[in-house]
Amino acid sequence: MDALIAHRGLVLTGNIDDYPSGIIVPIDKPYRWTSADVIRKLKYASIRHFNKKNLKVGHAGTLDPLATGVLLVCLGKATRLAQELQAHDKEYLAGVTFGATTASYDREKDVDAFYTLDGVSQASLEAVLPSFVGEQEQVAPLFSAKSVDGVRAYEMARKEFKASQKSGEAFDHSAAELLSKQRINIGYLRLVDWNDGSSLECTVQSENRATRGTEAGGAHAPAWEGPKAFSDGAGAASEPDKSIAGRVNPRINVVEIDHLGLPSADILVGCSKGTYIRALARDLGEALGSGAFLNNLRRTRTGGFAVEDALTIDEAMALFNTDSK
Repeated sequence: MDALIAHRGLVLTGNIDDYPSGIIVPIDKPYRWTSADVIRKLKYASIRHFNKKNLKVGHAGTLDPLATGVLLVCLGKATRLAQELQAHDKEYLAGVTFGATTASYDREKDVDAFYTLDGVSQASLEAVLPSFVGEQEQVAPLFSAKSVDGVRAYEMARKEFKASQKSGEAFDHSAAELLSKQRINIGYLRLVDWNDGSSLECTVQSENRATRGTEAGGAHAPAWEGPKAFSDGAGAASEPDKSIAGRVNPRINVVEIDHLGLPSADILVGCSKGTYIRALARDLGEALGSGAFLNNLRRTRTGGFAVEDALTIDEAMALFNTDSK
């Protein structure tokens, strides 16, 4: 691979022709940014820096808005490497919450049902993890870019989700059966941490609302409206971040889950291209006779690119001599 790999302290010339194989910028994608948000920001900066309006800019492997971690941005002729880079194995640190589901399998949509926690424990999770290692077939989440008869799955899902909200009925997860299964390979699964949650709250919810398919209500917070004070994921409020990465996309909703008191696990996942970690969370919940969804996700590696070497948005903007404030 002859493309220049951007790193901290790199000084770029103002001529893109000085980089005949293009430039790869490994970005640590911020929370509540879409991958397209990252591309728009860097494309604008690089076009100004190189004074080249038709400069090609793309990425190798989309990350969901609520995920963080390695996103490879390709500039110039490095865009030709996007498919090759996307094919590399990935590693993720996935936070999975058990005992409930959401329509999107993550925190972008409301909790739609609670489930029994009778079979959910650290021991039971450790017992089922080995069964998910190796080659297997996986059904993608409905809220994904998979195509069904020429229609994107997320378009069907949004229609179904709006209908369920209007009728007051639970979201119909069975629609996922329309999606074709994809062959994936999970190289390893390692339990990094286990949290039992609040025993009292879990017991109350299990008795009152946790039967399979029961509709949930009120288990969410409204969408954040821009870079105001926001939760850092642990329930603590922090001051607004004035850096570029602190300017969250106001269109991305995040459901509040701290008050639910449900058990959760942090799991290190090594997997092939095309693996949906949200779908893995769903399947782990089903394997334990319960429900589950992804509460956070960080891509720690893609191919030979580790998150420790990835640039923040502000560091990437500095490559192009752009004021980041």
